[in-house]
Amino acid sequence: MPVPTRVQAEKNIWIAAGDGDLARVQVRTRGKSIFWYLPPSAAVSPNAPDAFTYTPMHAAASYGQLEVLEYLVSHGGDVNVVDGDGDTPLYTVENIETAQWLVDHGAVVDRRNHENISSSPKPTEHLEEDFPDVAAHLRAIVNPSGATGVASTAQPSQHQQNSASEQLTSSLMQSVQEIMERAESDGHDPDEELRQAVTRTVFQGVQTGFDMSVDANASDDHNGDGDSAAKRPRTDGS
Repeated sequence: MPVPTRVQAEKNIWIAAGDGDLARVQVRTRGKSIFWYLPPSAAVSPNAPDAFTYTPMHAAASYGQLEVLEYLVSHGGDVNVVDGDGDTPLYTVENIETAQWLVDHGAVVDRRNHENISSSPKPTEHLEEDFPDVAAHLRAIVNPSGATGVASTAQPSQHQQNSASEQLTSSLMQSVQEIMERAESDGHDPDEELRQAVTRTVFQGVQTGFDMSVDANASDDHNGDGDSAAKRPRTDGS
C-alpha cells in the first residue's frame, strides 16, 4: 500500500468533543493515532485546557454531547472543572437536558466563578439572557420551594390562576402553529422545536406561579399587622 503524500491533520480532542465524535475522543484520551502511518500521540486528559483554557468537558457540554460527556466523566472528567474565567461546563450549556445531566453527575449550581467573588455571575445569571428556560430549571433545582424565609402562605386567586393559565396556553398554541407552518414550508421535522416550546411554557408557568405567590404574600403582609418574617426580595431568583 503506497504511503500517502499528504497527511491530514487529526481532529483534536476539543473539536471532537464538541462535534460529538466519540471515536476521536476515545483515540485522543488513549494517546493513539487514528492513522496507521502516524506515530501515537500523548494521551489528553478530559480536563486539559486548550489555548483558550477550554476543556473537552466544556466543549462537550456546550454542544450537548451527552455520550461524549459520559465517556469523559468515566475517564476522569470533572463536571466542575473551570476555564480561565472560572466557568464550569454548566455555564456553557444551551439546553435543559445537558444541564440536568451535569447536575445529576455532581455539577454545582449555586456557585460563582472567579473563586466566589460576589460580582461574578452564577450559572443561572450567566444563562438567563440567552437560555432563560435553562436558567429557570437550574433555579428550581437550587430553590425548589420558590422562596425562602416566607412566613405567609397566601395564594393567588383562582381568577388570577385561570387568567395566567389561559395566557400561557394561548401563547403555546400560537408557537405550535408557527412551528408547524415553518416545518411544512421548509420540510423539516418540527419535533425538537415543539419540545422546546412546551418546555419553555412549563417553566414560564413555574416562574409565573412563583411571581404570583410572592405578590400575594407581599399583599397579605402589607394588609396585615406587619409582624410577618422578612421576605426574600424578588431579584433574579438565583
